[in-house]
Amino acid sequence: MSHLRLIVGLGNPGKAYADTRHNVGAGWVRRLASRYGIELKLDTKFKGEIGRGLIDGADVRLLIPATYMNNSGESVGLLVSFYKIPLEEVLVAYDELAFDIGVVKLKQGGGDAGHNGIKSVRAGCGNRGEFVRLRIGVGHPGDKSLVTGYLTRQTMPSAERAAVEAATDLDDALMADVVHLRWQDAMNVLHAVDSPGPDEET
Repeated sequence: MSHLRLIVGLGNPGKAYADTRHNVGAGWVRRLASRYGIELKLDTKFKGEIGRGLIDGADVRLLIPATYMNNSGESVGLLVSFYKIPLEEVLVAYDELAFDIGVVKLKQGGGDAGHNGIKSVRAGCGNRGEFVRLRIGVGHPGDKSLVTGYLTRQTMPSAERAAVEAATDLDDALMADVVHLRWQDAMNVLHAVDSPGPDEET
């Protein structure tokens, strides 16, 4: 039976970026690793930190690219190609400007919607976008010119960080739906607690 084989958390490497909004995807994967006892180790061959373990009985790899966000696809593409992982069995977690803090949504496939990390992942996977996305709301600074600093140079306030962690700490039943590809069931639960968001498919 098919199941999720790879969970990727996007972000920028280094302590300077660890607590920024752009790194919420990487932060989520680190918490998953801790929760399920999966050790992450840097693998230079795949340009990322990689771990492997069981989540609800499913054999899943975790990946945090060690590249900068805009080059995330180098790491993802190498791993997907080497292990011949179908993109439909890949979940990529990342920051979503279009959603408020505390809003988290799943999305199957699509374009990059202006997110450079997702653009790179698509490019690294042969310009294909069938992977599933976990879009973690970080809010918007209100002006496009402020976005870069807002995402990469500002440490998230503790209240925002707590809200993001609470929203992304999916309970066991929801994680089971996610890893066993029961996407509609997972969306029904996850999206029920969120206010409707814009359709930013491009």
